[in-house]
Amino acid sequence: MARIQIYDTTLRDGSQGEGVNFSLQDKLLITRKLDELGFDFIEGGFAVSNQKDAEYFQQVADLDLKHAKVCAFGMTRKKGIAADKDIGILALRDSKAPVCTIVGKTWDLHVAEVLRVDEAENLAMIRDSVAYLVAEGRRVIYDAEHFFDGLRHNQEFSLKTIQAAAEAGAELICLCDTNGGSLPEQIAEGVRAAQSAIPTPLGIHCHNDSDVAVANSLMGIDVGAIQVQGTINGIGERCGNADLISIVANLILKKGHEALHEHSLGKLTELSRYIYELANMHFRPGQAFVGSSAFAHKGGMHVHAVNRLASSYEHISPEVVGNSRKILVSELSGRSNIIAKTVKYKLHEDNELMSRILAKVETLEYQGYQFEAAEASFDLLIKKVAQTYTPKFDRIHYRVNVETDILRSPETEATVKLRVNDVVEHVVAEGDGPVNALDNALRKALIPFYPALEKMQLVDYKVRVINSTSGTAARVRVMIESKDDKDVWSTIGVSENIIEASWLALVDSVEYKLYKDAGEFDSAV
Repeated sequence: MARIQIYDTTLRDGSQGEGVNFSLQDKLLITRKLDELGFDFIEGGFAVSNQKDAEYFQQVADLDLKHAKVCAFGMTRKKGIAADKDIGILALRDSKAPVCTIVGKTWDLHVAEVLRVDEAENLAMIRDSVAYLVAEGRRVIYDAEHFFDGLRHNQEFSLKTIQAAAEAGAELICLCDTNGGSLPEQIAEGVRAAQSAIPTPLGIHCHNDSDVAVANSLMGIDVGAIQVQGTINGIGERCGNADLISIVANLILKKGHEALHEHSLGKLTELSRYIYELANMHFRPGQAFVGSSAFAHKGGMHVHAVNRLASSYEHISPEVVGNSRKILVSELSGRSNIIAKTVKYKLHEDNELMSRILAKVETLEYQGYQFEAAEASFDLLIKKVAQTYTPKFDRIHYRVNVETDILRSPETEATVKLRVNDVVEHVVAEGDGPVNALDNALRKALIPFYPALEKMQLVDYKVRVINSTSGTAARVRVMIESKDDKDVWSTIGVSENIIEASWLALVDSVEYKLYKDAGEFDSAV
């Protein structure tokens, strides 16, 4: 099969998504990461858009990129202005980018109502812009904006626009489903029409407004496109762009094409989460191939089958894309789930213990617990049911006090009293809020005995009301995510009192850290 060019526009089209804002340093880091994995083209941004993008093109020129070609994005010249006088075209020339991607109007509706020029001037704008940059020694990719909508409304004119770009020297014409409203069969029809009109290689660029951007991109390649454009994780304006994570995985694993470097397939999960982190976005658990739930099994029948033959409920091995299998535990679980979770402790052959664990899970989940996202609390639960649990410290009591008045911000103070190795610790600590104050007080009491807690951090805190019909007396579920320099883990607490629920999750988090560091989760519980 063919080698497909992968063109990433995360830094330009992706940054137009709601809530996405990459710093200059973020953009340079992402460029390095994409280059390491073998992305062919990296669109860095608008050459004339803002100071950050202008600075990006100056600095990226000094990066020692091994494979990727950086692209500067811009529009055709303005009406009535020569290409060599247009500030946008000159910014593309001066960007130092070896490749310039020019977007132009293909739909006659936009020509008449948005640009307000006649068709001849629009064709001249395309032709002049491409020809000028080619003459200046730049490689040019032409993005045919709204190509598929234009083709449906006025096929003759839309094909003339891509012919103008091809004749002017564009090395590739990318057909864009800009509104994201086309379906796969319409993509196939459009690509074939373009192939009949020009000899120039074609690319495909799809948006996800109809939730078929990946399918549309794959269809475009099936009928002859040699390049696919998209963003990591599908981020972008409105409903987003085609997700290059899924596209690359499908191209290589399902269609037998070559893309990126040979080792890059196994790093797709890492890449996906790297971009989420830099964009300050939450992971999508159900994201295909790389989501934390992509290979998660909850139903007992499913887990029983997966334990015998993984491919019975998994379309690929999760390790191929750098992901991992998860066995979830809940009231829907059967014995197979419990067995799968306890194999590492060598307890799975104890049928009576398996039944007791399952019964305890069902009881706690009825109360509002949810262990599928709190595996650290579940590991502690196993120890408790197996009667191998010995607390690392005894809780005597805690108190939280919040004071405020009209003249000052709230001040929070927590008092914690514990017994550690027969020594009673009674400490006070302040914090930004009740949970932070409790966390500070708990550490203050325990660090003299367990110095490793210095390296533990709370990284996420979530609260959910379980039985909302009870109003302010409703039971709440608190999830806490913690990490150290090696691992990340999640714990849970449930109570009618949000402080108590937080305390329970916090204590579990600390207990898990101490058991983990002592190696007590490495073998039999």
